[in-house]
Amino acid sequence: MSCELIKQEMHHRRIRGFSLIEMMITVTIILIVSGVALMAMQPALKYGRVNNAYNITMAAIRQARDYAVAQRQQYSVTFNNGAVPNTIVITQTGNGNVAATYQLPLDVTFTAVGGIPTAANAVPDGFGAGANAIDFDQGIVGGVQNIIYFLPDGTGQDVNGNINNGVLYIARAGELYSSHAITFWGATGRIRGWKLLQNGVNPYWRQN
Repeated sequence: MSCELIKQEMHHRRIRGFSLIEMMITVTIILIVSGVALMAMQPALKYGRVNNAYNITMAAIRQARDYAVAQRQQYSVTFNNGAVPNTIVITQTGNGNVAATYQLPLDVTFTAVGGIPTAANAVPDGFGAGANAIDFDQGIVGGVQNIIYFLPDGTGQDVNGNINNGVLYIARAGELYSSHAITFWGATGRIRGWKLLQNGVNPYWRQN
């Protein structure tokens, strides 16, 4: 084949673009690379959803407290983990109007994963024993564990009007080190966040 014919053939190939086989090979390579990238991103995506649930919960509690103080009205925050997705509902208790409802990501729940610290000196702020996923009944026992009532001065009480302290846990089911916690002091309205970390073989809570 002469040089002129070779040049013409190359020119025609450039005009035609990819052949069907070349296109299939290119698409296959793209799919493989995309699949590998997606698998590599899964841990980060899972952590992101847990962190998002933690941030949503912290923000909802603060929002309810801010509403109570700004409007001089009592507001409640109810944490529901009986069905998926778990929800947080903010309600003005005077008229029963729902001010806001938030949902956690489907694979994240209010849950106390087996293996979290349970000793009195190891649980967040010393509240509970790591057994109940939602336990805002650490003041005078007898309230409702999954509800905080905020007063206009920013303090928190239970349904009976007693100081309401407590803790809740957030995690992906069965994934110990995805665990986060939030504690609440009713006398001051203080909210504190925690993350479970590993020290050798022992888990421990660190304040965020």
